[in-house]
Amino acid sequence: MSESSAIRVCEMGPRDGLQNEPEVVPLDAKVALVDALSEAGLPEIEVGSFVNPALVPRMADTAEVFRRIRRRTGTVYAALVPNQRGAEAALSAKAGKLSVFASASESFSRRNTNASIAETLDRFTPVFELARAEGLPIRAYLSCAFGCPDEGEIAPAVVARWGRELLDRGAGELDIADTIGVAVPVEVERVLEAVTAVGVEMSQLAMHFHDTRGTAIANAWTAIRRGVPALDSSCGGLGGCPFAPGASGNLATEDLLYLCERSRIATGVDAAGVASASRGLASCLGRGLPSRVLAATCAPVLDAPTRGSSQHHSDRGGANS
Repeated sequence: MSESSAIRVCEMGPRDGLQNEPEVVPLDAKVALVDALSEAGLPEIEVGSFVNPALVPRMADTAEVFRRIRRRTGTVYAALVPNQRGAEAALSAKAGKLSVFASASESFSRRNTNASIAETLDRFTPVFELARAEGLPIRAYLSCAFGCPDEGEIAPAVVARWGRELLDRGAGELDIADTIGVAVPVEVERVLEAVTAVGVEMSQLAMHFHDTRGTAIANAWTAIRRGVPALDSSCGGLGGCPFAPGASGNLATEDLLYLCERSRIATGVDAAGVASASRGLASCLGRGLPSRVLAATCAPVLDAPTRGSSQHHSDRGGANS
């Protein structure tokens, strides 16, 4: 294993988090959330998506959110796009990165995009061309990489096949996603072994975990230990998937930052600032958020142990359990 000494935290709350809220979150609250997350020093924030508002109405105001946010030097403001039209809208909004969304499951692909996996990838050709022309990076999500609500378990070889195809077609980063939150650490290892066996470099990877069954933080730790350089998370543990019933929120950013800080994994992110952003959103939503660290903020905080101490090794075991 080649443990990461630093990771890039990619914040999903404003997009993957808010798209699944039962009520429309006010525009002002969305802008305030992105601004607060920017101030916390997050290196990448997915602000929203340029998708059909009839399908994902919570993202209908993404262009206005992009227009109003205060952009921080050092933060990349990304947008999810499904096709050329979405990519053009994202470019008009001055998004700094484009994300596309494919699936390792044929049935999920047809239900989510009304197209096969191969047809979905064909739709990305003009998106990749636009991104190259503008010099923008492209991230390709590969959803249902560990399981599908219709097909069940997905074979690692299938993930490797489509992941390799996405990179060959022009994506610069492959984001392997546990959309319905079924993965456990040994499966994370198997998928990483499969994708690297087909020539995918670890530096090209990110991973995206949902906490439906309480395994997101263990999966994140496994990815870090394997050398994955980027992990997605969502402030407060917001999220879900409108096309995968029962899928709960993403790995909470606060929980990931706590794991990294105590394990001496650098992120460059102000954990207190992220927690403050989440509390502000929780106040707007009128409910608490799932993050365990947020729930524990009234408890005493122990000083982080020095690397190599016996207490440090104990903490690693706890984080991995």
